[in-house]
Amino acid sequence: MTVAAANGRPAASAPVLEARGLTAGYGAQPVVHDVDLVVHPGEVVALLGRNGAGKTTTLLALSGELPLLAGTVFLDGRPTKAPLHRRARRGLAFVTEERSVFKELSASDNLRVGDCDPQAALELFPELERRLTVRGGLLSGGEQQMLTLARALGRRPRLLLADELSLGLAPLVVHRLLNAVRTAALERGTGVLLVEQHVRKALRFVDRGYVMQRGRIQLAGTAEELRGRLSEIEESYLTGAAAGAP
Repeated sequence: MTVAAANGRPAASAPVLEARGLTAGYGAQPVVHDVDLVVHPGEVVALLGRNGAGKTTTLLALSGELPLLAGTVFLDGRPTKAPLHRRARRGLAFVTEERSVFKELSASDNLRVGDCDPQAALELFPELERRLTVRGGLLSGGEQQMLTLARALGRRPRLLLADELSLGLAPLVVHRLLNAVRTAALERGTGVLLVEQHVRKALRFVDRGYVMQRGRIQLAGTAEELRGRLSEIEESYLTGAAAGAP
């Protein structure tokens, strides 16, 4: 499935997320510098780059988990310095690279945590329905990641930030996760910014992408444009990172 750059959202729709001159790091030491990016409603955007490029730090700053050293983050056109829990009340969902499954709770109870609509979650991952009575800790790694993403998307967020959804998972599971993200964008208008290690596969599901190197955005373009420069991107910006299977 190749996704066209135009995904049905109005061309003039206001961004659900925007960063201008975002600089962030740990203590007083910046890790990412002068990052500008935009995500519109109903749009899936990839943040690509090798390990250590600054992708996770960027997501943490955008989510409110990490304070900015400079620049501004806008949610729905309004500047914000709010922490993550307040941004979550405004429609932001953040899925980290560590699966946030409550291992002693059943899958059903996991879905109910965090103001999730279980039916909305199961619409995206119907295969979880037969596993609802199973404790989270007894689910496979792929099922745990599906459950984590289902719970986030079951809140019908306006914005999803997702860090390495596919980490350590089989290609079929990766396809299911990315397809669910795509569906949420198309059918529910969710704006998505995702960090993904399977670059080739990610570019089949996203509308646009940004490529980071040493904490800065080096390239930006539509998925089609980035696919046309894939060899250059892998050689120049992804050396030492997993490019993923075609």
